[in-house]
Amino acid sequence: MAKLSIVIPCYFNEGNIPVTMAALVDNEKYFPKGAEFEYILVDDGSGDNTLQELLRFRAQFPRKVKVIKLVRNFGSYQAILAGLQFATGDCTSIIAADLQDSPELMPEMFTYWQQGIPLVIAYRQLREDKSTFSELFHLIMRKLFFPTAPPGGFDYVLFSRALREKVLVLPEARQNIFYALLRLSPGYQGIPYVRRGRQIGRSRWTWCKKAKLLYHSIAGFAFPRLMYAGTKPPFIIERIYEAQ
Repeated sequence: MAKLSIVIPCYFNEGNIPVTMAALVDNEKYFPKGAEFEYILVDDGSGDNTLQELLRFRAQFPRKVKVIKLVRNFGSYQAILAGLQFATGDCTSIIAADLQDSPELMPEMFTYWQQGIPLVIAYRQLREDKSTFSELFHLIMRKLFFPTAPPGGFDYVLFSRALREKVLVLPEARQNIFYALLRLSPGYQGIPYVRRGRQIGRSRWTWCKKAKLLYHSIAGFAFPRLMYAGTKPPFIIERIYEAQ
């Protein structure tokens, strides 16, 4: 049976980790019998006890949990890329650490992948945490580069090993890995869902970070060679806690 790697970027998520990881482990029973799981958790320079919570989860499931600590905060896309480098599954899913995206969708996404669909996108049909910036950002990306992208935006995906290998070397993935996957994939299956409001902690998504995302996403997809010529790797790993 196939192995699924689940990559989760974490930043100031000490309160979320126990709840989110318990929900993901409980969700395993809804997958086809024999499915294997690998969790790759990346601490993106958190200033709280996120790393300690991640290591506590690793201690519970040492054979299927890897924890990666970055030297500082590089941003969620770079944290995801760091995690993807150490994924070994036949397919990979990316999900946020705050449980705003429904783990319950992942078995359905996995089933579509088993049917030969390289990229499965869970997109926000509605969201409890309404965000004007998010709506505007995804509208701009659809208008400029990706007319076939699902409406409402997305950052919850499941994709093939082949796409994982390709996206790791695509320069544009440094600025927006989700649209980079969409660019690489010959097609996708969309699943609409309602994004939950945040229940634990607070978002660290500042307006400064939002503005940088918009600028770099547009420039990165419009002029990738100019943006990334001679650039250094986008992240630095301090330590890797391998599965045992």
